[in-house]
Amino acid sequence: MLPMGDRGKDVEILALRHQITVLERQLGADAKVKFAPEDRAFLAALMTSMPREVLRRLRLLIRPDTVLRWHRDLLKQRHARTCQKKRWPGRPPAVRSIRTLILLLVRENPGWGYRHMHGELATLGIKVAPSTIWEILKQKGVDPPLNERR
Repeated sequence: MLPMGDRGKDVEILALRHQITVLERQLGADAKVKFAPEDRAFLAALMTSMPREVLRRLRLLIRPDTVLRWHRDLLKQRHARTCQKKRWPGRPPAVRSIRTLILLLVRENPGWGYRHMHGELATLGIKVAPSTIWEILKQKGVDPPLNERR
């Protein structure tokens, strides 16, 4: 629409208004036009910048208050998305490779307790809490020895 002059825009607006009149006549007084969510979003974004008095003068298939309600709903949805709870309520789970390494250490060294494994992993530069090692072993059904054999 940018290269079009004012006269061309006015003609297009009049043609669109006439098409709306014809559609309203064909639908009848009882029928309602159904808008898809993307249509609602587009119209709400387009028309909310206009003053309410101007919106009331426009020839629309919907009331200006409906457009403003759609805009409020869009803002609520956007706010709800940004305020969603995180995926995990606490710390994220340990990486799969660390889990595999812990299970390998337990298999190869059955006498090691979870604290000994924690020390060995710390020596390798892997930071894992002893309680995490305990949880991983418990989840796999491995009972780590409480008293370590030396």
